[in-house]
Amino acid sequence: MKKPESKADIRDKLREETERFIAKGGNVDEIPRGVSGQDPGDSSIFLNRRLFVEPKATRTLVPEVVAAIEERRKSKYRRRSTIKGKTRGPRRKVIYDDFGEPLRRIWSDD
Repeated sequence: MKKPESKADIRDKLREETERFIAKGGNVDEIPRGVSGQDPGDSSIFLNRRLFVEPKATRTLVPEVVAAIEERRKSKYRRRSTIKGKTRGPRRKVIYDDFGEPLRRIWSDD
């Protein structure tokens, strides 16, 4: 399993890449705090994007297929209630007091 990178590893890698960039003759300009990278005159990116431009798709209902799937699902759950025709034996049941604390365990046939 691959170990996820920690924040310290990412910071170290970023620092090394920056030092390599400067060593090759690159220059880093400092920008004062509070200055945004977006022009104030530009409109919002989200307002320019058009969502759901394609027409609404029509759906074809197939009731026979849906009914068959539902019948299989129901029969699957019906089979789980009985195990090969055998009835279930007694089960262990916890009796709780009025405050939700367990008092004792009993065997129950239901």
